[in-house]
Amino acid sequence: MLATALPMPRTKRVLPGFGLTLGTTLLFVAIIILLPLAGLVLKAGGLGLQEFWSLVTSERALASYKVTLGSALGASVFNLFLGLLLAWILVRYRFPGRTMLDAVIDLPFALPTAVAGLALTGLFAGNGWYGKLLEPLGIQVAYTTLGITVAMAFTTLPFVVRSVQPVLEDLEPELEEAAQTLGATAWQPFRRVIFPPILPALLSGFVLSLARGLGEFGAVIFIAGNMPYETEVISLLIMIRLEEYDYASAAALASVMLAAAFALLISISLLQGYLNRHSRKS
Repeated sequence: MLATALPMPRTKRVLPGFGLTLGTTLLFVAIIILLPLAGLVLKAGGLGLQEFWSLVTSERALASYKVTLGSALGASVFNLFLGLLLAWILVRYRFPGRTMLDAVIDLPFALPTAVAGLALTGLFAGNGWYGKLLEPLGIQVAYTTLGITVAMAFTTLPFVVRSVQPVLEDLEPELEEAAQTLGATAWQPFRRVIFPPILPALLSGFVLSLARGLGEFGAVIFIAGNMPYETEVISLLIMIRLEEYDYASAAALASVMLAAAFALLISISLLQGYLNRHSRKS
């Protein structure tokens, strides 16, 4: 007699209804995220290559790219250091008002960006609290690229803090104490024990801050001054093109920013994977 093959037992899924849940999630992602992005790309793709290139490389567009990228990069570098400092204080110290400080850091997430822009403009204007102190020193913040950087730093700071804080909480202070016991100098525990584990989180917060700053609109337009070729960000230029019913130009400019943000996120994912593999090997 020929032996009959027994049917393989079906493996039980950990999550019941996983297929239905995954399908529903992908459907909503496609409708809410992928479909609008596809419409944007198709609208920009309707232009000829020469026309598209002339729109995205016009003198005004290049000036807006420079202002936007420079301000976002400056804000992200500033947040890199301030965010690490705030995360360190929140994790390693206990003091009155710590819970309040922890909640205030998330304020830019909850506050409408237009309200943040109005508040920052009032503070840094010539008659504002900070402006009165800075202008006698020859420092003008409102209606300059420095004001744009301040607005972007305010709205993107939580990305760095919330990326680094969980990693610091998982690090055991005993490792630092052991390094000091073994004769490490003041900076060696941070450089060799603390910095390697938090580096991927720092880079992630930096890139998220940079990508968010590139698309910032509400907090910027009030404090920027919006002077073409000087303090005009690319998001405002896209809005101007939309108000002029020049949808093709707006889609072309938006597709450039979309590609830049996508490239940043992909690069940080690859870099994080490399750092994680390197840390496991070492």
